[in-house]
Amino acid sequence: MQEYRLNRLFHGRSRRCLNVAMDHGFFNEMVFLAGIEDMEKAIRLLADCGPDAIQLTVGQARHLQSLPGRNKPALVLRTDVANVYGRDLPRFLFSRMIEEPVEQALRLDAACVVANLFSIPGQPEVTDQCIQNILALKPACVRAGMPLMIEPLVFSGNGQGGYGTDGDPERIIPLVRQAVELGADIIKSDPTADPGRYREVVRIAGGIPVLVRGGGKVDDAECLRRTEAVLAQGASGIVYGRNIIQHPKPGTMVKALLAVVHDGVDSQAALRSMEQK
Repeated sequence: MQEYRLNRLFHGRSRRCLNVAMDHGFFNEMVFLAGIEDMEKAIRLLADCGPDAIQLTVGQARHLQSLPGRNKPALVLRTDVANVYGRDLPRFLFSRMIEEPVEQALRLDAACVVANLFSIPGQPEVTDQCIQNILALKPACVRAGMPLMIEPLVFSGNGQGGYGTDGDPERIIPLVRQAVELGADIIKSDPTADPGRYREVVRIAGGIPVLVRGGGKVDDAECLRRTEAVLAQGASGIVYGRNIIQHPKPGTMVKALLAVVHDGVDSQAALRSMEQK
């Protein structure tokens, strides 16, 4: 059954995936809510643009799954909530799994579940919580035929959370490998600071498809250029949030990214097509 659900995530022709992350409200940060204040409207708009998947929480998945028709994006269900993204980290950090995550995913007709694997300098307890979450989640996923996406996330060493992630491949590569060892069916990974080294991340995943997360907001040209670069290095797709949901024309950005991901359109041509709309 895992293969059946993976077929709902990955495009039939390109075998790649564009997953729009819209689960930011789970993390209790005001800055994350820009562009998704009205979730029903935002989900409807983006679903109409045809991404392969939309990443949501148990409280918001209904807006996607209640849409009529059979061609809506697949649901990727976020299963863990954390407080590690604020600019100033609180005294106590946590990563908690929702109750009965796979059962909830099945009831919501999800095609995949996703959980974090954090590496935060000076916070090994949070990594331990993430590993315990994954160790409990994996057997339940196997029993139900539910694909497990693990998100290895390397934070920078500046003592802050947020999207101050570290593009150092020497830290990203072993964490990706640990996620594979823990049973990931899909990896959602940070980009490397040098896009030319992303091939090493793909290689260490050993055939498990790697989707690249978008991280912080960048301009359109950089977003498209970065997407083209990681795909050329062997990535199987992207998981972008703020670079889509906070865009002035999110639908236009989705369509440009789809052209790059599925049709092999180069980033400059995709950018020109955006500027003409």
